[in-house]
Amino acid sequence: MTEPPDSEPPRNWEADVVAADGGTVHLRPIRPDDADALVAFHAGLSQRTRYLRYFSAYPRIPERDLYRFTHVDHRDRVAFVAVLGGAIIAVGRYERHPGTDEAEVAFVVADKHQGRGIGSVLLEHLAAAAREVGLRRFIAIVLAENAGMIRVFRDAGYEITRHIEYGEVTLQFDVDETAVTEAVMREREQRAEALSIGRLLRPGSVAVVGASNDDGKLGNAVFGNLLRMGFEGPLYPINPDARHVSGVRAYPSVLDVPDEIDLVVIAVPAGSVPDVVGQCGGRGVRGLVVISGGFGERGADEERAAGRAAQQELVASARAHGMRVVGPNCLGIVNTEPGVRLNASLAPLPPLPGRVGFFAQSGALGVTILGEAARRGLGVSTFVSAGNRADVSGNDLLQFWETDENTDVVLMYLESFGNPRKFARLTRRLGRRKPIIAVKSAVGAALVPGLAQTSVAVPEVSAQALFEASGVIRVETVSGMFDVALLLSTQPLPAGDRVAVVGNSTAIGMLAANACAAEGLRLTRLDDIGVDAGAEAFEISLRNAVDQSDVDAVTVVFVPPLHRGAGDEVASAVRTVAANSTKPVLSTFLGFEGVPAALSAGGGRAPARGSVPSYPSPERAVRALARAVRYSIWRSTAPGTVPELGDVDMLAAREIVRAALAETPQGRRLSPDEAGRLLGSLGMALSAERPANTVEVDLSVFDDRSFGALVSFGVAGVATDLLGDTVYATAPLTVQDADELIRAPRASPLLTGYGGGQPCDLGALADLALRLSSLGDALPEVAACGLTVLAAPIGAHVIGVCAEVAPATARADSGPRRLRGL
Repeated sequence: MTEPPDSEPPRNWEADVVAADGGTVHLRPIRPDDADALVAFHAGLSQRTRYLRYFSAYPRIPERDLYRFTHVDHRDRVAFVAVLGGAIIAVGRYERHPGTDEAEVAFVVADKHQGRGIGSVLLEHLAAAAREVGLRRFIAIVLAENAGMIRVFRDAGYEITRHIEYGEVTLQFDVDETAVTEAVMREREQRAEALSIGRLLRPGSVAVVGASNDDGKLGNAVFGNLLRMGFEGPLYPINPDARHVSGVRAYPSVLDVPDEIDLVVIAVPAGSVPDVVGQCGGRGVRGLVVISGGFGERGADEERAAGRAAQQELVASARAHGMRVVGPNCLGIVNTEPGVRLNASLAPLPPLPGRVGFFAQSGALGVTILGEAARRGLGVSTFVSAGNRADVSGNDLLQFWETDENTDVVLMYLESFGNPRKFARLTRRLGRRKPIIAVKSAVGAALVPGLAQTSVAVPEVSAQALFEASGVIRVETVSGMFDVALLLSTQPLPAGDRVAVVGNSTAIGMLAANACAAEGLRLTRLDDIGVDAGAEAFEISLRNAVDQSDVDAVTVVFVPPLHRGAGDEVASAVRTVAANSTKPVLSTFLGFEGVPAALSAGGGRAPARGSVPSYPSPERAVRALARAVRYSIWRSTAPGTVPELGDVDMLAAREIVRAALAETPQGRRLSPDEAGRLLGSLGMALSAERPANTVEVDLSVFDDRSFGALVSFGVAGVATDLLGDTVYATAPLTVQDADELIRAPRASPLLTGYGGGQPCDLGALADLALRLSSLGDALPEVAACGLTVLAAPIGAHVIGVCAEVAPATARADSGPRRLRGL
């Protein structure tokens, strides 16, 4: 027999995936050298499992079948294996019916690994492979008694037809992705990835490799922090040269620990890490926190390259054994939950327990930030410093926090994006339930050596569009992040932008009023009760402000008088009123920052909800309130819908782009004829009219290689070019997004009758934006398509078009579930 004359499978068919229980498995196309592993896999199946898969006992694989099973052409016959610890644990395959666009699909999972959702993952990847090679439909023949397999197909979200005959069920369904199949896939992804992070943050036992009695060693610091925090489970120091560490029995290696280990913290030199990872994999450890550095974050170019290669091998080895990795070169992880009390980090003082989840890429900055949080009185639920972010990233933590009952507010310090499209999708969903506050460093990812391997550079304009579309509260500084976090973690969201100021200082009250004007908030009341006012006067005035229907939030300004004691009395009065208010109350108690004891509602060491945050200046208080107002408005606005544009022929557009790239594979600018036909496929046409009373405007869509399609809009002209008055939005646009895009430029009054001019047809401009959005979202091969448009009182006239095509970008958040590639 000869092997089929076919090429290697596409590289994107290989992936690490998270199973339903949070563990990882490796998926790849089957290879001829898998024969022995496949025989071993088959031999390990129970008689019942073999019968359900093959409809017979099928005790062994005949040589002829074994050859056919392991030799596929990656087109008409495709097979994937799921591998864990070097062994095959599942196989899925399809075989095309000759001369058709249909294929029969089947898979089998080892008994020990059934119920982990691996069959569903195999189905997703088989369907994606089928779509790539032009298959439309899958057919599965299943024994009627095989309820589990039938459920895998049924629950995937496909529209299935069933036919039952002689105890066999024939299922048929199209493999095209639909809104339903994507929703099912994303829901499963969230559950699995949340569980994988939960396994790290809620371990039953922890081992520290490198634990030491030497105060100068990292392992000493980590193990000491675990002891001081009072971790609820058993701790195992690993040190071949010590019998005890800090009074706890030590073991030479993780292989010598007699009990199960859930989490291992690694604090040994980089060269020793691979052996430790291999030992952990053999012991069935669930997760790793790699404090060790030396993986490409510093040194000369050659040294960094070697470190990055070692980092890839570290993560590949860990995932191959079902483990997730935090780090390397990280500060560690913290969970203040009473039943866990985990401080597996280098932070000398653990954060106050609270309900704020915090993710930071920078380890060194993480220590400072945790200390500042404690100083401000901000309580933290969980904290993760990802370091080089080789595996676990901010996106994983977003998945975890979405369903974590202990977290109400999310903080993120980001230096770069690993998968910005996924970040946008996750924040857009999570932000509807929990506020997300982010500090995004302006430093490009390429300038951060430790993150270069796992990051993509996102231009500032794209990052801003990303944050605005997903409701993320972006702040410029760490101090600003805490200002907003204190407000959102202690007070209710404001219903609107109407603000009352109550205070005993005219000058500082005016500062607050001016700050409201600068931040776009409406000041509806300014109550100056006088410098001699006591607690009773403050309470009366504050209650009156809170009760007014034209007030959405109240800021209190207090300058303490010379005599002592009055401050505490006023604070108590403010706290009492705020505790019963459905509107946020915040304060400027000069001399206090955070939540002083007099303004705290108690609830443990960290201030509970109902506490009143205090800011050192009215400007900072109002700035925090303004961000909360903008977030509240975004959250209360119903998500828009992406419209179905009936006269858009995307198949025709795809053919124009395909033909151009077939002629010039590296890409090129489309000819005027091609660009005109592309417009026609979008339901648009070049206009020869030049009507009077028009404004010249520019609309375009372009592909950001790291992020995806962005739509831009601006009013044409020298002044606009000089001031950079162009706005951006992420595709696909909803109807609401398109309307807001057209109204967003500072020059937009020119379109609405400024200076006595006739208002333009904004609806027609929004319609053009929606059509460009649909093009950019569907065809990443369209590198750019720009329109010059005359906005008229009736309609919008396209008078120029310029389009370029290029090879498609790799959009990392499409297709079946997978972890970020190595």
